[in-house]
Amino acid sequence: MRENAREKARNISRIVKLIIFAVLLAVIILTVKFTGLQDYLDKDRLQSWIGGLGPWGPIVYMLIYLIGPSLFLPGLPITIAGGVLFGPFRGVLYTIFAATGGASIAFLIARYLGREWVAERIKGTNLERLDVEVERQGWKIVAFTRLIPIFPFNLLNYAFGLTNIKFLHYAMASFICMLPATIAYIVFSSSLLDLLRGKVSVQLIVGIVLVIAVSFIPVYYKKRKSSLGKN
Repeated sequence: MRENAREKARNISRIVKLIIFAVLLAVIILTVKFTGLQDYLDKDRLQSWIGGLGPWGPIVYMLIYLIGPSLFLPGLPITIAGGVLFGPFRGVLYTIFAATGGASIAFLIARYLGREWVAERIKGTNLERLDVEVERQGWKIVAFTRLIPIFPFNLLNYAFGLTNIKFLHYAMASFICMLPATIAYIVFSSSLLDLLRGKVSVQLIVGIVLVIAVSFIPVYYKKRKSSLGKN
């Protein structure tokens, strides 16, 4: 009974967050439209400016994402910026490789340079049990925690560095399982400026559908796990 109540509370929380997100987005759109800011939010002009930087545009973006996880910078705003600046294809390409690289750097710092510092940060949290789970299930636990975000992403990168998982397994599982959310948010954000100017594109609708789908992966997983447990 308690577990069912908790699950209902989580589902309600997800729906509330989506509603809040939609309301905030509507407020931003109206603000942009009635203040004249839309004249400065031209996607083609912005992407043309980035293109004028040559290779330095993508390089700077990827460098920020590479160091971001180690400095506990939030990844979502950087991901959204990637979609706005580079579009859906290049945005996904730059972001997934940079995000995987950033997660790998934090992992290697924990494994070879900052074990005591990281151990102190995760002391008393559920992440302390991570090593036991990794020993039992290996890369599967990496895949699970990437698809089902139950732990803070940046701290999780460090925590995995304290386990005995092979680096290659960690990097590959992270890359593959971060890809769905990366695609969803990049496709959505690649049309974000158009939305702020009052234009709704097919690409934007696809992006919204993908973001919602990714948000409900934990719900699907728990229902699937529950149904398997009953059989």
